Amino acid sequence: MDLPIAWSLLLLVAGLWNVVIWPQFWRRIVADERSRTAAGGTTTFYRVHAVIIGLSFVLGIAVLVLGILTLF
Repeated sequence: MDLPIAWSLLLLVAGLWNVVIWPQFWRRIVADERSRTAAGGTTTFYRVHAVIIGLSFVLGIAVLVLGILTLF
């Protein structure tokens, strides 16, 4: 695939950004008091954020891989 170097670098940076940022956000969600019920079960708050973070992380990895593949 031929992309200008600037676009490949943009994909690379965007992918790295997502791979670095989302795990940090996940730690904050897990520690948040709204994530667990009094009985210790997970809440809707936890589950919704788990889906959002999971999808964003997977898309971030895909963008990162695409950025790497288009550089070479």
